[in-house]
Amino acid sequence: MRIRIDHATRYAYARPARFIVQMLRLTPKSCESQQVRDWRIETDVDARLRRSEDAFGNIVHSLYTERPTDDLTIRVTGEVSTVDTGGVIRGQNEKLSPSVYLRETRLTRPDAALTAFADTAGQGGALDRMHRLMGAIHQAVAFDVGATSATHSAAEAFALRRGVCQDHAQIFIACARAGGVPARYVSGHLNRTDGQHDQDAAHAWAEAWIDDLGWVGFDPANGICPTDHYVRVAIGLDALGATPIRGTSYGGGVESLTVALHVRPVQQSQQQHQSRGWS
Repeated sequence: MRIRIDHATRYAYARPARFIVQMLRLTPKSCESQQVRDWRIETDVDARLRRSEDAFGNIVHSLYTERPTDDLTIRVTGEVSTVDTGGVIRGQNEKLSPSVYLRETRLTRPDAALTAFADTAGQGGALDRMHRLMGAIHQAVAFDVGATSATHSAAEAFALRRGVCQDHAQIFIACARAGGVPARYVSGHLNRTDGQHDQDAAHAWAEAWIDDLGWVGFDPANGICPTDHYVRVAIGLDALGATPIRGTSYGGGVESLTVALHVRPVQQSQQQHQSRGWS
C-alpha cells in the first residue's frame, strides 16, 4: 500500500513571540514494513531546521525562528509504501538494548490496579501474553476523546476506564513492563479503513520485545497488530519521548493550536501517473 500524509500544525500567539524552539519528530524511517518515498517539512516563517537523531534513533528536526512571530505553521507532506509484516519490525537500526524499555516513567508507572490487571495476560510465552493483554485493554478501556489529556498517566487513564490511543498504548506498556516484557511507545499514522481521511491527531500504539521475533507492534486502541495501514514515525519510553512536536516560545502570551491531518491511500492510477512524470 502507498499512503499519503498531509499534516499541518499551526500556532497562533496573542502577541509576537520573540523566539520559538521546537523539536520535531515528524519524519519516519524506512524499514522492512515501510519505505519512505517522499517526505518534506516546511514552515511559513523564517526559521532554521537542523536534522539529527535522538537517543532512540528517531529523526529529529530542531526548529528555531529568526524573528518575532505572530503565528507559525509547520507542514509535513509525504508518501510511504507499506507492507503487512504481522506487526513484526525488521530492518530497523536499534540503538538501545531491549532492557532499556523496562524502565518506568511517570506516565507508565503501574499502580496496584494496573499491576493486578497485568495478570490478565496469564501464563505462557510472551507473544501469547501480549496478545491477550492487548485484547483485555481493548475491552476494558473505552475510546473517549476528551476524557483525558496529554498529561494523564497510564494509571490515571486506567482508573477512568476510558481515554484515547495514547492512553491505551501507555496502559499496555505499563502492564507489559510489570510482567517483565520490554515495551515502548510508538507515534505514527493510521490509514483508516472506514474511509475517514481527515483526522484530529496522529495515532499511537505500542511495541513489545518478543524473543526470537524482536519488536512486535500491538494497537490496543483498535485491538489489532499493526498492518500495512500503519506508518511508524517515532518511538520512546512513553508519549513524551515520541511526541510529534514539543518545544517552547519566549513571549507571545496566550498560545492557540490547531491541527489538520489528512491520511489516505494513493490510488494505483495516481501511482502510475506519478511514475511516468504526469501531474
